[in-house]
Amino acid sequence: MSKYYYPAIFMIEEVGYSVIVPDLPGCFTQGDTIEEAAEMAKEAMGLYLEDTPEEEYAKPSKPQDIELEDNQFVMMVEFDKIAYDKKFNSKAVKKTLTIPMWLNTLAEKNHINFSSILQSALKAHLGVE
Repeated sequence: MSKYYYPAIFMIEEVGYSVIVPDLPGCFTQGDTIEEAAEMAKEAMGLYLEDTPEEEYAKPSKPQDIELEDNQFVMMVEFDKIAYDKKFNSKAVKKTLTIPMWLNTLAEKNHINFSSILQSALKAHLGVE
């Protein structure tokens, strides 16, 4: 699963909105518009969860269980792990692989870009763009 939904508390400020994700202690941000605040919340969630294995992600609270003050409201914010990683973790990594010599020779004769082919095949196999 790569998509997670966490309730976020949006606080109406003099200018814009502050956002706290109560299930991720210390995860907070802000934005001048509600759209910007929601996008910033996604990014803050990504920074918070970046080094956490997915099986250890906090379980989301129920929005109705969150106590609010007068200038606050709850909105569910989607965190898409794959989209976050594509945007912020696209650093190339070197991989060693093994293929039969005849296939290597044929691919080299046809000027095949091994990295490009492997990326395309992995994306197709994993069902990601």
